[in-house]
Amino acid sequence: LHLDSGPIFLVIPGRFMSSKEKPTLGGTRIKTRKRNIAVPLDPTSFADAIVHIYKDHQGDLELIAKDIDSSELDFSRYGETFFEVVLSGGRMQPGTTKPEEGAERQPWNVLNSSPTKEGVLTHVLFIQKILRRRPFMIKSLENVLRRWVQSLEMYEPEERKRLAVLTALCFSQRFTGLAPDVIFIALLNDALVTKGTSLGFITDFFRVYMAETNMDDLVGLLKKGKVDQRLIEFLPSQKRTPEAFAQHFSNEGLKALADYQKKVVFDVKLKELHTALADMIEEEHTDVGDVIDMVKQRKKEGGLADGDVVRTVWDAVMGAVQWSGKNVQQNSNTALRQLKSWAKLLEAVCSSAKMELELLYHIQMQCYEDAKIQRLFPEFVRTLYDCDVLAEDTIMLWFRKGSNPKGRQLFVKALEPFIKWLEEADEEED
Repeated sequence: LHLDSGPIFLVIPGRFMSSKEKPTLGGTRIKTRKRNIAVPLDPTSFADAIVHIYKDHQGDLELIAKDIDSSELDFSRYGETFFEVVLSGGRMQPGTTKPEEGAERQPWNVLNSSPTKEGVLTHVLFIQKILRRRPFMIKSLENVLRRWVQSLEMYEPEERKRLAVLTALCFSQRFTGLAPDVIFIALLNDALVTKGTSLGFITDFFRVYMAETNMDDLVGLLKKGKVDQRLIEFLPSQKRTPEAFAQHFSNEGLKALADYQKKVVFDVKLKELHTALADMIEEEHTDVGDVIDMVKQRKKEGGLADGDVVRTVWDAVMGAVQWSGKNVQQNSNTALRQLKSWAKLLEAVCSSAKMELELLYHIQMQCYEDAKIQRLFPEFVRTLYDCDVLAEDTIMLWFRKGSNPKGRQLFVKALEPFIKWLEEADEEED
């Protein structure tokens, strides 16, 4: 410090500054507000830059990817423009899928590729490489694909096929963050469905996807896309029948999908049957005969399998039991009383020894999986025998060799006293 009287030196005890140390400034840092610098929005220049990269390397996607990785282009701002160039060769008019007039274009794009899996796959792998370095661009790809799907009518059949192949491969390659519901729901547009455009696109999509994965993967994708219960809606309304669906996809080599849809339809009908049963069972003074008639009618109309009906009826009957916490004896009495009340219904659907055995299997599995009714298994069997739902021969067959391996030892042992009683009763009759 310099004053009028001369320099003053401050010495801090225990603190010495070496000749190599740099002096530091102390005090309070005052924050200043930065000025907002406007970045010019110029998607056309960005698109031209990407086109030039393509042209410089004559469509060699390996070299193009390297050039893009080292570039300082603003992909966060112009991600959608980038994918427009990749897919169609150049920038699109804002908010549309029409090419921008006078814009530069590159010919090595998806729409110019071979409409086969091999022809499109190189572009998909190129996109995947870009996304690994810039994962934030997945939303831009999603937006472009959605916009193109909504505008399928503007493209030629071969171009639609390329887009279907591209979309299927993007999902089969597990593009992280790409939402299937965005694509599938866009395809359910009334205009696209009515003209059969959606059906053609989704058929090509399923064929390519199934070739790369399997039916379980496809079912998972459909569930994520929220269309696993709506597949039939891809058919035009005048052809929207289970038979037409099965015929179309079977003819296209997608029988597994046709079988899956058949199961979906059956599952829906079984759920409807279960709901109807639950409603009638909960009503007071419901006539068992009316319930039996309803079950038979729905079984006939829906083409439901006997075993499915047997399991659904049992689930509905037991589902109406009011369980009372930890009071085991009260639960037992309530369940057995419910069983006796609806024994006639169970007898009606167990119309053969095979169906009786199916019911016994189902009861065993339910008792195995539900701890609160596990000890009731022998009581259930005894009650169903007394009510003429299960025949002695069926019970003996199950006991000797027909039981399910799950919990077999536990339930066979629990049923031994009843089996012994049956055998002794037979000896007395003899």
